[in-house]
Amino acid sequence: MDPASIIGLVVAFAIVFTTIILEGGSIGSIFLVPPLLLVFGGAICAAMVGSTMQDTIAFFKNFVAGVTAKKVDAGASVDTIVKLAERARKEGLLALEDAIKDVKDPFLKDGLQLAVDGTDPEELREILEGQIEAKKKRDKTAAKFFTDLGSYAPTIGIIGTTTGLIHALENLAQPEKLGHVIAAAFVATLWGLMSANLIWLPMASRIKRFSELEVDQMNLSIEGIMAIQAGANPRLVAQKLKSLLPNPAPAKAAA
Repeated sequence: MDPASIIGLVVAFAIVFTTIILEGGSIGSIFLVPPLLLVFGGAICAAMVGSTMQDTIAFFKNFVAGVTAKKVDAGASVDTIVKLAERARKEGLLALEDAIKDVKDPFLKDGLQLAVDGTDPEELREILEGQIEAKKKRDKTAAKFFTDLGSYAPTIGIIGTTTGLIHALENLAQPEKLGHVIAAAFVATLWGLMSANLIWLPMASRIKRFSELEVDQMNLSIEGIMAIQAGANPRLVAQKLKSLLPNPAPAKAAA
């Protein structure tokens, strides 16, 4: 798992809480049920209005997937493809039937299976590129939901503050309560800003970034599959795929 999101979230909130303590405040003072319910529940409901029920249900799964996203190692795919290209070059494409079972990347595995099954090269490329486009659309929809949350949360926080100040004005005859009521009112704005800028918008960016990395790896896999199907020299396959890597690393090429 790529730990950047967890480290970022933990450190960011730790800095906020530390700042509150250094200023003489209490962390417990910001954990009030009404503003938390309003900001998080209201933001999700607002985003839900502009999306579909399927998008809303997928939100929870996408959040977990975003936080626990696995590192994308395109270099490992290059090594796997080069080994398969070497075997296909020596023993023929059908010899990969058993080797495909050990391939961990589902996209690469399915593509190789289609190649071994004798799928026309042009049709094979269309099928695989279609899968990439479908993935882009899914990731775009997932990121949009989090972007919407980041847009609505601060405003909903202001709504919470406004309602809290209205309550404060209702208690002008009791000055001893005003400080607590006004402070509680601003907690909603605090959570609106924190949730938007520390959770929702960063998560949208993370989903977009990992989508880019995964799509790059899938495109690399397509080039490798097409080269294997065409019976290309494994050394040339390695050089071509390495040139597609954003940070080229040595791949195991055939002698």
